[in-house]
Amino acid sequence: MNAPHPSTAEAGISFVARDVTRHFPVGGGLLRGALGPAGSVKAVDGVSFAIRRGETFSLVGESGCGKSTLARMVAGLDKPSAGSIHFADAGRDGHRIQMVFQDPYASLNPRYRIGTAIAEPIRFLKLLPEADVMPRVHELLLQVGLAPADALKFPHEFSGGQRQRVSIARALAGNPTFLVCDEPTSALDVSVQAQILNLLRRLQERLGLTCLFISHNLSVINYVSHDVGVMYLGRLAEVAPTRVLFDAPKHPYTRLLLEALPRLDTRGRDKPPIIGEIPSPLNPPSGCTFHPRCPHANARCQSEKPELAAQPDGSHVACHAVHEQRIPVRFHTR
Repeated sequence: MNAPHPSTAEAGISFVARDVTRHFPVGGGLLRGALGPAGSVKAVDGVSFAIRRGETFSLVGESGCGKSTLARMVAGLDKPSAGSIHFADAGRDGHRIQMVFQDPYASLNPRYRIGTAIAEPIRFLKLLPEADVMPRVHELLLQVGLAPADALKFPHEFSGGQRQRVSIARALAGNPTFLVCDEPTSALDVSVQAQILNLLRRLQERLGLTCLFISHNLSVINYVSHDVGVMYLGRLAEVAPTRVLFDAPKHPYTRLLLEALPRLDTRGRDKPPIIGEIPSPLNPPSGCTFHPRCPHANARCQSEKPELAAQPDGSHVACHAVHEQRIPVRFHTR
């Protein structure tokens, strides 16, 4: 696991986000008064992490924690309000970064045949002569488990899983080195999810892709990730290698998320609920934003914002209770 502020100059590092922040203005114009004085929401609030070349870094957290906003900034769809994003492999070729979206139907133009949709980035970026475009489309369809004849079909003629395969083929058409996957399986049936996840893993290994994977599903995160970042109200609560996070989670929020996972040995027993609800980002709590829901919070947690600090096992945790060793080390997720 890399330190939270590495450089792309370090060996093996493909991507670095450093103190990335994204603010959205609120309370002005027609909404003035309804939302109080004009201000801003910190959807992402000073996030730093790195991804090694050819590996997957996943972000997990409850809805509204800022993970999809961060994904859009990494993909270049939004600009950070502050901080920086660096790619070691992309250079100035923006097409080297592509994105697979959550809803495979909404991300495809219903009026375009599949072949046209996949060919669009090849033609727009002038990656191949026109005579080579459709052979490349057919190759991409085969690569994602579809047939060349499918190029003549429209999106509505495919199932959800097949449409997501088309979306992946279109992303690969831009010859990316870096892939952003924003909840790519959440709209699919569980059995189809497994097929798409297996496909993404095979493509990553074959093409050497570096991936940022966004999900709220910890089981999916466990399967696809090399490293994991747990987000809460726009900040990273914990960053760790996947095996470390699932075997020895440290932040109280991470532990609560893992305790809520279904397990065979607890069937029939009630799962402990996550305390309370995520606060509004319009008015986040002072200090550690998790303190109103944390069973280990004290006065320091209410007033002082914790920073990510390295742990002996390679993880980084933003928690006063962990830093002061007020939380029992042993924790069993199985």
